[in-house]
Amino acid sequence: MKRSRWLGCLLTAVAAWGCGGLRSGPREAPVGIGDERDAGPSSANANGTDGGAGPIDTTGLDGAAGPYPLPGKFVGNICTRGSVRPDFATYWDQYTPENAGKWGSVERTRGTFNWTRLDAAYQYCNDNGIVFKQHTFVWGSQQPAWTATLTPEDGPATVQNWMKEFCARYPNTRLIDVVNEPPPHTTPPYLEAIGGAGKTGWDFIINAFTWARQACPHARLLLNDYDNIENAAHAQHIIDIVKVLKQAGAPIDAVGCQAHGTLDVPASTLRANIDKIARETGLPVYITEYDLDTADDARQEQVMQEQFTLFWTNANIKGITLWGYVVGSTWLPNTGLVQSDGTMRPAMRWLMDFLGR
Repeated sequence: MKRSRWLGCLLTAVAAWGCGGLRSGPREAPVGIGDERDAGPSSANANGTDGGAGPIDTTGLDGAAGPYPLPGKFVGNICTRGSVRPDFATYWDQYTPENAGKWGSVERTRGTFNWTRLDAAYQYCNDNGIVFKQHTFVWGSQQPAWTATLTPEDGPATVQNWMKEFCARYPNTRLIDVVNEPPPHTTPPYLEAIGGAGKTGWDFIINAFTWARQACPHARLLLNDYDNIENAAHAQHIIDIVKVLKQAGAPIDAVGCQAHGTLDVPASTLRANIDKIARETGLPVYITEYDLDTADDARQEQVMQEQFTLFWTNANIKGITLWGYVVGSTWLPNTGLVQSDGTMRPAMRWLMDFLGR
């Protein structure tokens, strides 16, 4: 497949503070909201904007109904220790902010929004024809500490405001992890304030998706979780949640599967769980956080060939996002694919040849 590129690959290095050194998952070391890798809030006015350039225009798309189109099946990644490397668009055509899009990074102090990192990443994506995805709106980790005090009286309006502020500023966002790692994997500190389990068992997720569609009518809305293609029980769990959401009329568009733990999982198991999720939910699947944690170059290349070929050729999968690519700058120690000087590990050479990049 030839890789399309709208604006070419001659890029300027951009300090796009779009992510940090953390992954989205309960297996990471605990990091406080005040982690020093997140810049402090910028000076904000009353409505939470920081005096920057403001929302980026999406000329020609603003009148479209429903989710904006995607340029076919993508292969994306995240940034490297808070910056977008100048070689990013050479390899990838989709971008996910690893940490900068999390509520705890944006609104540490209630009513004060720090958009600095996301502004740079979003501008980079728009300038280079890269699909921009938001990660994440509602999660059980890295949320503002003050959200633990939300009540049913102010919780819904507060979460809706967070979504509205984001989507007004970044209207060209194509995909959003609306809820990440639902219980029992993680539990938002404000779960009861936005509906809790309720009558359906998942009222808070139904509410989150309803509010996300209202705020972001042109984005594809995902429920994202881990181990759901590696483990049949986890696959069934997310299927069960999606069925409840759909029965309630919640606007869910796709299922996200992180795929951090696939190194020793047979391709046949992955395929069976992917196809089961798609078949029983009626929704497409996105591989959202893929990596292979091994220092053995031959092993990494072998598994990459088997699993990525499966992902790429499976019609139920509409996009694949890898979770870091620079050796020494990834969440897990041996998942890197490219040395800091640009030298590729064999798995990366194979992947780029496979994609024609």
